[in-house]
Amino acid sequence: MDILWSLEGIRTPFWNSFFELITRFGEETILIVVFCIVFWSINKRMGYVMGVSFFLSSLFVQGMKIIFRIPRPWVVDPNFAPVQTAVSEATGYAFPSGHTQNAAALLGSLGALIKQNIVKVILFLLAILVAFSRLYLGVHYLSDVVVSLLVTFTIIFFTCKVLPTETKNKKRELILPIIVLAIAAIVIIIIAYLYHNEITEARQLRDSSRAAGAAIGFAIGMYIERIYIQFSTKTKSFLHQIIKIIIGIAGVLAFQEGFRILGDGLIGDSARYFFIVIWIAIIYPLIIKKFFQLR
Repeated sequence: MDILWSLEGIRTPFWNSFFELITRFGEETILIVVFCIVFWSINKRMGYVMGVSFFLSSLFVQGMKIIFRIPRPWVVDPNFAPVQTAVSEATGYAFPSGHTQNAAALLGSLGALIKQNIVKVILFLLAILVAFSRLYLGVHYLSDVVVSLLVTFTIIFFTCKVLPTETKNKKRELILPIIVLAIAAIVIIIIAYLYHNEITEARQLRDSSRAAGAAIGFAIGMYIERIYIQFSTKTKSFLHQIIKIIIGIAGVLAFQEGFRILGDGLIGDSARYFFIVIWIAIIYPLIIKKFFQLR
């Protein structure tokens, strides 16, 4: 808490606004939009590295959250005041940091694959800046962001080494999806145990259930797309790329809102995120291959 109290003492309106802007790189919406653009229109391998890194690190981080169940700083010390505008996005438990994991997965995976050294440095520094923003805003401890960075960067390194550059062997293509499915299953078991035994409230498990549902969708979609669909990111023109992205993102929003009929419970949340990722990884790639792909 000493670090958080020190940062609380030097807050100003300008730096509050600045770090509120920086921390948005760790929000779900930014990650989805960037991932879809990269995956559908720029570089599929980069998209898969980003996806595997994100979903694996998300499962680890969200799983650790509900295992350790460490309260937020203002819960531990009622006298401590975080930046109030950041509290609404600070859902679930504190350890490790989900925003830091999101930003590290997005920026770190891009940095790992981009060849220009100056761009690499900028991306990794920005990920670290997002981690610092969580401390400045008062919603996480130092241990939360450090562990999140270490877990995510380790998974990015692992993914880059294991993910095949080309689809040649069906058995090898099963390795990463099976790993993701296995860890997602473990997280689901932990969620079920905690909820059934009333150890923690459902609202504290929502992020974990969403992560598990989305990860399962990605694991299935990754294998099906790489083996059976194999769409190309190339189109006839830049205008086609823009149209492709707009339609695809509109589809994401439609799935996100349309599947609210499943309810806001743990199962409904998990199913909704599963179908959103199925759209991104299977359904829309089929549409791209049929209507947008350069033949």
